[in-house]
Amino acid sequence: MGFLTEMFARPRPQEHLRYRAALALLHSMNNADRADIGIKPADFPRVAREMSSR
Repeated sequence: MGFLTEMFARPRPQEHLRYRAALALLHSMNNADRADIGIKPADFPRVAREMSSR
C-alpha cells in the first residue's frame, strides 16, 4: 500500500508534460502533413516519446 501512496504522491516528471504536448501536436496534424514526414497514427506514441526525451 505504501508503494501506491508514494507513486501517486510524487510530482510527475517534466518528460510527461513534454510527451503530452508532443502527442497533441501529432494529433493536430492533418493527413497530408503526416504523409510528408512519413509517420502513421500507430507511430505517435513512439515519436512522442522520442520528442519528449530531447
